[in-house]
Order: sequence, then C-alpha cells, then structure tokens
Amino acid sequence: VRANLLIGYGMVVGFRGTGDSQQTVFSVQTLANLLQKMGVQFTASAVVVKNVAGVFVTATLPPFARPGTPIDVTVSSVGDAKSLDGGMLLFTTLHGPDGQMWATAQGPLVNGGYSAGGRGNSVQINHPTTSRIPAGGIVERDAAVDLSHLTQLSILLREPDLQTATEAAAAIERELGKGSAQAVDSRRIEIRVPVPGPDVISSMMAKVENLMVPIHPLAKVVVNERTGTIVMGQAVSLGACSVLHGNLSVVIATEFKVSQPNAFSQGQTQVVPQTAVKAVESPARRIELREGASVDDLINGLQAIGATPRDIVAILEAVRSVGALQAELEII
Repeated sequence: VRANLLIGYGMVVGFRGTGDSQQTVFSVQTLANLLQKMGVQFTASAVVVKNVAGVFVTATLPPFARPGTPIDVTVSSVGDAKSLDGGMLLFTTLHGPDGQMWATAQGPLVNGGYSAGGRGNSVQINHPTTSRIPAGGIVERDAAVDLSHLTQLSILLREPDLQTATEAAAAIERELGKGSAQAVDSRRIEIRVPVPGPDVISSMMAKVENLMVPIHPLAKVVVNERTGTIVMGQAVSLGACSVLHGNLSVVIATEFKVSQPNAFSQGQTQVVPQTAVKAVESPARRIELREGASVDDLINGLQAIGATPRDIVAILEAVRSVGALQAELEII
C-alpha cells in the first residue's frame, strides 16, 4: 500500500505575452499538433504566439485510489516562459513508471508569485513559473489493492529503529493476541491475519492504527554546508569539551600608480602596482560545555562568541572529531 508518482507533458494557454518565445520550438509544435487534431491545418513555423507554454505536469497517485478520485497536480514551465500567472492547463494525460495512463489533468492554475516589468526594471515575487491546480487531476484507473485474501501484513516504519519496532510488535500482540506480530528488523513488523476475509483486515488495521507506542528519536544533526543551515534534534547531547574560536582576516589591496618621467629624460610613462598586505587577527573566544550539555547550551555559547552559521558547521565537525558530539552528524 503505497503512493505512486505520475508525470505528463501538456500545454498552458491564456497568458498575456508571458508565455514561451518563438525559440522554444516544442511549445509551437505542441500547439500545431493539438490544433491539427481539431481539424485546423497550418505550418508551425508560420505562427508566432506568446500566450502558450509547454509544461511538465506532476502528481502523486494515493493508495486505494479509485476512478474519479480528485488529486492535486503541479505544473512547471519547460521553456522560457516568464510567468504562468493566469494560465489554463489543457487536457493532459498523466503516466506512471509503467508507462500506463493513470490520471488526467485540466484546469486554471493557482500561482503564488508573479513577475512584472521590462527593459531592465522588473520585480519578481516567489517563483512564477511553477503553479498548482488543487483537485485538478482525476484518477482514471483503479489503483486499489485487494486486502481480503492476504494472510500476512507487513508494517514499515518511516524511521528505522529496533527498539521502536520491538515495542510496536509487543503492543500489537497485547491487542490482537500472543504470536500475532513479530519485529523482523529495524523497519518491518509482520502481522499474521487469523482468518482472511473482506472485513477482517480493515477492522484489524483500525485497531493497530489506534495503538500508542513510544517513539525513540535518533540523536542527529543535519548540516547543509551550501546554505549554512543547521538542524539539531532535541535528543542531541554533548560531552565535556572546550571550544576556542578566532578569526584571522588577511586583506591584500593593490593600488596602481602612474610613474611619470621628467621632461626631456627620454623615459616612458609606466603603471606601477603597489601592493599592501594587512593581517588582522582577533583574539580567540572561548566557550566551555559541561558533560551532557544540551543543544540550547551549544547554540547559546556559539551565539555568545559571535559564530556565524558557517563557523558553527566547522565547529560541529571538530566537536564530532574529538568524540564530544553524542549524535550522528549528516552533511547534505
């Protein structure tokens, strides 16, 4: 029981000159093919339009989807359209990984941004070339799974953890009976169906979904070095350590001066660079962390010494290297 990704190629019309330009060949060819199916014959090279845009349409097919189920779709420009604001998506078929058509989409676009202006003066809010159509797609094929004949079910944890899987299996056994559930590994829990039937599995899964199981979150620190973003979980703890942080700033400035020879000296005018090197090193700033320090203690200490997000990334890597970071450090 899982969701599936869908994708399709379509055309958006109804712009006010913000669509694809003439150099985007595929959008004009798509328009020509569409009109030819409607009985309008013309040459694609003879048409100049700026009110259409070729787009990719993506959606997610939910589990147990039946024909007629509405789904949300996302529309993204493929060519050089300036904005999709005010556009209308024409009838588009959406295909799955198996190449089969599973849904169709059509409707007016909802755009959270816009772009206006020209000739060097323009303004842009958010991302105007990606839009959504709430309930703009309709499922055309039955994607439901028949559960009535199954004799065994498997539950997959989103975050693998042996302790959580074991406690979940024990909670299921207390509800359904001894021997009804077993933790296979850190992610999968197998549940035995006593008697297969059309209503047995649905009622059994309803009971399982209402069970309360304690969650044991992993101690993890996620660092994005490209943007300087750091996210630390509440379970992260630190060992006793001392951090020294200081900045060394080296500035090299080159100034060009003109050397002018004296009159009648038969010399030549020359441009002479004069380079000045200046190094400024700030004193080291120090913070101390006690054994079992929390994330708040670390952040407050780093902010006290004026560390930037990129400085914190380097400090966290160094703290992990000395073994004082009691968490998994993931760099993305």
